[in-house]
Amino acid sequence: MDTRKLLAELIGTFTFFLIGLMAILSEKAFFPNGDLVIIGFGFGLGLFAAIHIFGGISGGHFNPAVTVAAVLDGRLDPLTGVGYVVSQLIGGIGAAAFVLTMSSQAAVAGTATVPGNGINDIQAVVIELVFTAVFVAVILTSTKKAPTQAGFIIPLTLLVIHFAIVPFTGSSVNPARSIASAVIGARYDSLWVYIVGPVLGAAVGWAVYRYLAGEADPA
Repeated sequence: MDTRKLLAELIGTFTFFLIGLMAILSEKAFFPNGDLVIIGFGFGLGLFAAIHIFGGISGGHFNPAVTVAAVLDGRLDPLTGVGYVVSQLIGGIGAAAFVLTMSSQAAVAGTATVPGNGINDIQAVVIELVFTAVFVAVILTSTKKAPTQAGFIIPLTLLVIHFAIVPFTGSSVNPARSIASAVIGARYDSLWVYIVGPVLGAAVGWAVYRYLAGEADPA
């Protein structure tokens, strides 16, 4: 197992989440009624930065759902996949802990992903599943078909996903992102939604990608 890759996933996830979580705090400080633009760009450009710093080392997953899809597609062996997920969780929790040192546990709890008003857990898990599937299919396709453009396509996709679903689920599509805020903020409501939805979404996104790619795109 390449420790450089594991470290890249850890620090890359830390970088990605730190920018995104701080963007949420900025949004709450300046726009008490909410501002999707700040949150969307915070996570989208946070991922952009992480990919361009660390993507050349580890592939730039920074998301257990992406790692699950990479393992299913044969791009990553299962043992390394486990190492990636552990690194992502450590990096994510580290980012949330860093935010805690500059704010409060209540502030970190305010970054947790929870279903919006009028959205129950089942609706939320379906939304997270579908949008993770879209995200994963974009990642698998762009990294295979347009690798030189993937570093732009993937963050832009995450940005528009945030625009689309923040009011409904908080927009996770990434178990590590939700776990980090939950653990450091001590807010565990509906956390299962943000583990089950994205993991199943990764499998669905991979299946759609493989079906559409067919024989023209062997793993």
